[in-house]
Parts: sequence; structure tokens; C-alpha cells
Amino acid sequence: MILDTIKGPEDIKKLTYPEMEELASEIRSFLIEKISHTGGHLASNLGVVELTIALYRVFNFPTDKVIWDVGHQSYTHKILSGRKDGFDELRQYGGMSGFPKRKESCYDVFDTGHSSTSISAGLGMVQARDILGDDYKVISVIGDGALTGGMAYEALNNAGGRDKNFIIILNDNNMSIASNVGGMSTYLSEIRALEGYNTLKKHVTRRLKKTGIGEHMYQFVSRTKHSIKQILVPGMLFEDMGITYLGPVDGHDIRKMTTLFHEAKRIDRTVLIHVVTQKGKGYAPAENNPEKFHGIGAFDIASGRSTGRKKKETYTEVFSDELCQIASRNSDIAAVTAAMPDGTGLKKFAQRFPERFFDVGIAEQHAVTSAAGMAAAGLRPVVAVYSSFMQRAFDQIMVDVCLQNLPVVFCIDRAGLVGSDGETHQGILDLTYMSAIPNMTVLAPKNKWELRKMLRFALNFDGPIAIRYPRGIAYDGLPNHLAEIEYGKSEMIYEESGIALMAVGSMVSTAEHIREKLICQGHRCSLVNGRFIKPVDTDVIDRLAKNHDTIITLEENVKRGGYGECVTDYVEKHYPGIRVVNITLPDAYVEHGDVTLLRSVLGIDSDSIMEKIKSELFSDEK
Repeated sequence: MILDTIKGPEDIKKLTYPEMEELASEIRSFLIEKISHTGGHLASNLGVVELTIALYRVFNFPTDKVIWDVGHQSYTHKILSGRKDGFDELRQYGGMSGFPKRKESCYDVFDTGHSSTSISAGLGMVQARDILGDDYKVISVIGDGALTGGMAYEALNNAGGRDKNFIIILNDNNMSIASNVGGMSTYLSEIRALEGYNTLKKHVTRRLKKTGIGEHMYQFVSRTKHSIKQILVPGMLFEDMGITYLGPVDGHDIRKMTTLFHEAKRIDRTVLIHVVTQKGKGYAPAENNPEKFHGIGAFDIASGRSTGRKKKETYTEVFSDELCQIASRNSDIAAVTAAMPDGTGLKKFAQRFPERFFDVGIAEQHAVTSAAGMAAAGLRPVVAVYSSFMQRAFDQIMVDVCLQNLPVVFCIDRAGLVGSDGETHQGILDLTYMSAIPNMTVLAPKNKWELRKMLRFALNFDGPIAIRYPRGIAYDGLPNHLAEIEYGKSEMIYEESGIALMAVGSMVSTAEHIREKLICQGHRCSLVNGRFIKPVDTDVIDRLAKNHDTIITLEENVKRGGYGECVTDYVEKHYPGIRVVNITLPDAYVEHGDVTLLRSVLGIDSDSIMEKIKSELFSDEK
């Protein structure tokens, strides 16, 4: 196999074009085989195999620098840079990341994981290169889905008109995670239909220069080309911004891309190469359902079906079902997401209420401010976004929603540890950043029934409110403990004396196990479901203070600005004799790995917590 002979970039340069095509086929088979066992991002990676090979053919990595936007399509890049053997432990704890990581390889020049950042990072590298007098090429690879993010336009605006080489490759597969939306998608579709434009331009230029009057005529045509472009290509957005546009080119034709990449290297300005690819290329299930195979767990290669056990109802599904039920009775409810109708559970809402559903593309800031506008005009908008993506709209939440005290409901999915996607996707900060904003109310459900109640409460609440819930199966324990939601009030599940466990969200089930273990060891123990992270229920603390000497708080969030820190602050001011122990995540970025394993490593599983309780509270017991 050719793939077995590839140890680094220089090996690509030795291959013939037929050999590179064979290599592309072998890489696809390799990726399908490996990801079927480990899970990962499949469709996006199958789409850029030839593109990545062409890049390695033309450029000199790692001297030249390539930045992958989001980075979920960098698997072939990892293979060609000598990391093929790492795929057996892809996205496993201690194994190779599913995204570019600078600490993993010198070929990964910038850590990515969120969308629309590659052009800004690439331009920064170009500016550093030129100031320091270095000589290398910088290539930013960005998808058309990522080009719906506003940050990409800010970078394009600054990249235009430069007199130094900077290469942007637009990987156009007409998809982000879900199908693309908006004007840019329409614009690129129109350009694809005019594939002959650049060919025509080259032929006319060459012919004119061969004639006696050619140079004079060429200058005339150059002066009037703006008008011609407006006729031939709608808008010519990139050229109008001072960026040379090349393409579109078939993203699965290595020879054509190689030619175009060499041409781009010679241009002393910012150049954008429009490459058209097919997401999921070469694997029928992924071609037919690229959304499903964007990020997938282990699957059967022949059928494309998941090999995992049939799962119980997830929190996302509970949210989706309850929102649809409420919206069927309330015509003023609208739903907004940022390119993730499937992942957030809003696809069902979109099918039932299409006129009230808005997918804004990868544009969290716009999602929040447009929801603020809806609320100001009388609607009750629900914004559903993953925890680690919601933080991208912090300013809009603070100024456009909370400053005006508008009734926008934020449904924060994937809160807490999410596992294999690693640092950029762990939702371990949302309790902190949401609680920091005036006028914001923050809740977390202990189980699936409480999520339903909280959503109903939130849609009747007159102000900004956020509900955060974890990824995965919805907890169905404690079904008999479900008091009605009352603003700012906790739920006393078990009331005794001695030790009090105050837990929020996903940690309530862990606290239940802790309580059982403490009782088995002869300790009396109360259990409080905090429910509200902001405001913290100080009345229940006053109640506990009467017959408890220790309070243990539990949350799946960093300590600073979290639930436990607020409880500690109140207790120290009013009950200095009561000891408070905070169980939180460390103040650090959390690597990729299985969630169960991460909880143990980070010390928030029941066994680890019991060890901490023994060492801090019962160390003097014989």
C-alpha cells in the first residue's frame, strides 16, 4: 500500500498523480475503518482528502504554515505529517486529539476547535512573518459554513489590499454541520455555476498580449474589468475587498488544485482559492447523510448504523419534545440556533413550526441579538446553543439581552464535560460566565422531568433566563422528588442533620450516591437540589445552618464564579462556624477522553469525592 510508505511530507512529493489518486482512496478506507471503531468527524475529513494531498504536494510543511478552521477536517493532515499510528487512540484519553494541537506536532501551528478563526490567525502569522523578515507561506483553510461567522468577514476586510502573499482556501461543500443558510451560501452557489469565468479571463489575456495592440488593449480591459466582473460574476465580493479570487476548482482533482496552488504562491497579495468538495466523499452513507456523519460514534461500515447500544432518552430529546408541546399551545414562541438544528434538538421544532424557526448559521452573536430583537417586539425566543459555543456571544447576552432585561430563554446544551472533542468543547464555564451577568437567572435540572418543568417556568419568566443541561442520557432517578419550580428556591430532597450535600444539575445524582455511602458509614446527611445557580437560595442555607456543621457543594463547573463559591461566600459571612467543602472541576482546560474516565481523573465521581470527604472531614477517625 502506498499509505504505508508515507512517513512525512517529502514522501508525497515523490508520487505521480496516479499514485496520489490511489493514496487518496487508501486514506479514505483507512479513515472509515479507524473512525468506525473510535468515532470522530468523518464526513468533513472524507471531503478534503485530495485537497490535503495537493497542499502537501505544493507547500513545504512545517516551514510553510497551514491553519485548519475548526480543525475537525484535519485527519488527512495528521496522516501525511506522520501521525498515522495515532489513529487507534484517536480522541481517547491520553491519545491523539481530533483537532490540531500545537503541543501534539510542529505541523499543527495553531490550536483550533471553534469556527471562523483561521483567517484572523493566518493574517496574524503573515504580519509576524513580514515584520520578522521570515520567508514562508501561510495558508488558511476555511469552509463555506465557517464563512457564515462574522469573525471571518472582519478578517477578510483586514486581509484585502495587502501587498504580501497570504493564501485563503475556501473549502466549499455547501455544508457546515447542517445545510448552509443565508446570502453567502447563495452567492457561492452562483459562482459555482460560472466555472468558466477564470478560464475565459486567462484565454483572453493570453491572446491579447500576442497581438500588436494587445498590451494597450489589455490595459484597457484591466481598467474596465470591475464592470465586466459585475456582469459575469454576481458581486465579486472577494475581488471588491481587494482579494484575488481563483476558482472554483474541483476539490477532488489533485492535478488542477496543484496548478492553482502554484499560481497562488506567486501572487503578492491576499488570494482566495475557491475549492468545491463533497462532504462524505467516497462513503455512501456519509455522502447521503453528512449531518449524521459530521461527528459520529462507533458504527458498522457496511450499513453505516451505530454499533452502540440503543440509548435512553437524552436531555436534548427531552428539551426538543417539551418545547414542541409548549409551542403548539403558544404561537409567540420562536426558536433560534447557530447551524445546529440536529445537535440542539430543534430539528423537530423546525419541521413543525418552520415559520418560527431560525437557523442563523455559525453566528452565535447574531443569534443572540436577533433573539433580543424578537423579545423586544413581543415574541418569546428560545436560543439553543452548546455551552462552549454560547460563550462566543457573551457580549450580546450581556448588553443586548440582559441590559434591557428581555425575556430570552437560553437553553445551554452540552454543559459540563462532553468528552472526546476536548478542551474547545468542554462546557465547564457556563455557570460562571452566565452568573456574572446582571439580570440573568440560571437553572440546572437534576433529571428529565425537572428539565420539562424548568422550560415551562422559563417561558413564563419575565426576564433573561438560562437552563443548562448535560450531554447524553437524561437522568431518570428521584422521580418522586419533584416540587414545583419557585423562583430562587432549592428543593430539599432529604433533610437530616450533620452533613448537607448541596448539588446542582448533573451532580445531584452523584450527591445521591454520596449520601447513600455516608449513611452506610453511620453519618447523617441531608441532600439539597440547588436548582437555581443564580440566585442562590440563601433561605435553604439558613435552614441548614440550624443543625448542620458541614456543607458540601457539588457542581460540574470550575470553582471560580460557580455555585459553590457563592454558597461559601454566604456561609463565611453569616455562619463562620460551618465548614464548606466545594466539589468542582479544576481551573484548567480539560483534555479529550471518555466522560466517565474524565470524571474520575478530575475528582468529581462518587469514589473520588468520598476519598476527599474522608481526608478532609474524617481523617482523625479511627
